[in-house]
Amino acid sequence: MMRRNNQAGSGEQEENEINLTPMLDVVFIMLIFFIVTATFIKEAGIDVDRPEALTRDRMDDAAILVAISPGNEIWIDKKVTKPSDVRTVLEKLHQENPKGSMVIQADESSTHETLVIVMEAAKQAGIPNVAISADE
Repeated sequence: MMRRNNQAGSGEQEENEINLTPMLDVVFIMLIFFIVTATFIKEAGIDVDRPEALTRDRMDDAAILVAISPGNEIWIDKKVTKPSDVRTVLEKLHQENPKGSMVIQADESSTHETLVIVMEAAKQAGIPNVAISADE
């Protein structure tokens, strides 16, 4: 009869264990990839009563939302913004996501003057796609 050596038995157990290090490396690389490629939407911060429209197109890649309240306040990124500061705020947000577009949510009782101020600021900030939100 052959006797088994205790050292040989413990070596076999170590060989049968699964090394999890490569799998954890892959998981962390995937996590970093998803964080880097994620797009973050800058919301306006208030709800507005949008006017109704018969024709509409859905815009899914909106990265910047601007809201105009019934009192003609301009809301960007959950803060009230002065009309003179709209361009600088939009330029900063556009630099964070250059491929994203902008959606303006203007209340139906707001004035056209405020809407034009926001649209001109978006054009000067270099945002190529600007849309106005409407209800169905």
